[in-house]
Amino acid sequence: MEGIAAALGDAARWRIVELLAERPRSVGELAELTGLRQPQTSKHLQTLARAGLVTVFPLGQRRVHALEAQPLAALAGRLRELAEATEGHAGERDVVARYRAAIDREAAAADRDRWADGRSFAFERLLPEPPDVVWRHWAEPELLASWWVPPSMTVTACVLEPHPGGRVVLRYRDADAEYPSEGRVLVAEEPGHLVFDLAVTGPASFTGHYDLHLEPAAGGTRLRLELGITATTVEAVPFIAGIEPGWHQVLDHLTEVLAKRKA
Repeated sequence: MEGIAAALGDAARWRIVELLAERPRSVGELAELTGLRQPQTSKHLQTLARAGLVTVFPLGQRRVHALEAQPLAALAGRLRELAEATEGHAGERDVVARYRAAIDREAAAADRDRWADGRSFAFERLLPEPPDVVWRHWAEPELLASWWVPPSMTVTACVLEPHPGGRVVLRYRDADAEYPSEGRVLVAEEPGHLVFDLAVTGPASFTGHYDLHLEPAAGGTRLRLELGITATTVEAVPFIAGIEPGWHQVLDHLTEVLAKRKA
């Protein structure tokens, strides 16, 4: 595929392919139709031949070049696969686009520290497991790390000690940086109510106050998460902009993890 794509990645060779798709042609005819000199045309044809796209037929003193359909069909099939894969993840692209728009909006508002203090968010999910199982996915480090991370990130530390005063630690990284946060559990009433603070540390910082309720529901658990933020710095714009799309993504991930467990 790489060789075929490279061979077709030149405007002159692409034009030659278009002409050969109509019918086999000689070097002279191709040179005349493309406006290239014959030596240039011959070099382009050699490149296409090395990629398996063109076959040469010596006919006496003439050399006629014909296009091969199979490599083009293979490339078309691969491109179709890539297009289908892209369409299958269109939702993730939409999330990125909304995140970019949210950063622009928040940047316009972030004119001083504590600019977003008092902001609140609420999230709900119907999860396919009972409250005790969902609680374990918040309270046990290995289970918590299995879902509490944005896409493309890697968890490096993940702890939530389910008792008042217990530590909350979340650190994840991507190829560019590490993102640490630490806090404390305020309320832990297994398996239905968990309250904790979590502060993103560093210059781009803010503190989140999380209030989680888990209630039995038909088929599983109704999760309700309320989040309020304080102590926001101007540099925290990307974090604040990412709260809503980020929590939707990680709760979707939690839903998928629980669904796979149940299956």
